[in-house]
Amino acid sequence: MRILLLEDEPEMASALKTALERRQVIVDHVSTLADAEAVVELWSYDVIVLDRRLPDGEGLSLIPKLRALRVEAPIMMLTALSTINDRVTGLDGGADDYLAKPFAVEELMARLRALGRRPVTLKSDQILVGRLTYDFRHREAVVDDKPLDLLRRERLALEALMRRPGRTVLRATLEDSVYAMEDEIDSNALDSHLSRLRRKLEEVAAGVEIRAIRNLGYLLRATA
Repeated sequence: MRILLLEDEPEMASALKTALERRQVIVDHVSTLADAEAVVELWSYDVIVLDRRLPDGEGLSLIPKLRALRVEAPIMMLTALSTINDRVTGLDGGADDYLAKPFAVEELMARLRALGRRPVTLKSDQILVGRLTYDFRHREAVVDDKPLDLLRRERLALEALMRRPGRTVLRATLEDSVYAMEDEIDSNALDSHLSRLRRKLEEVAAGVEIRAIRNLGYLLRATA
């Protein structure tokens, strides 16, 4: 899951970003409405998390602008404004969910998963390719009932590939799935992650291969 976090308090933003990244969420952080409006034209998100009191205005004012830009990601308000009237105003203003501060990170994660969940007709919780099963709900890769020990970015890359088995995933798409926008990316960093992932899959005879498609990206498919 990749989210955009609009939060102007540096300590809150840093703590929340760290907590979510430990739970395999990619977090892009901005602190103003103007920055958020600019970023959504460059990146796509599973959920957008907005504070209400911001340096350049009311967070709710961003929602109609996002919809005008055809940004369809669900929107959660995450704010200290917590009265019933505040909640009603937020939900009536276009927010898909409203969580007041202070909050428990596990509740936030549950709400993010709920918002990011597609209809079951469009998305399965598990995908099987070769002998490799990936469980998107539990973020676990399994071969013959044995979980694979994957580093965070290896797991994120595998998720992106498993969502499109047998199809080329563009390098830019993989980088978007693995890195946050402020991460510094070495030219061969993605290749290194995929090389280690490929080796781990080969070691357990997962029945899949990851192929580099020249000048395009990577493809995961079952082996014969």
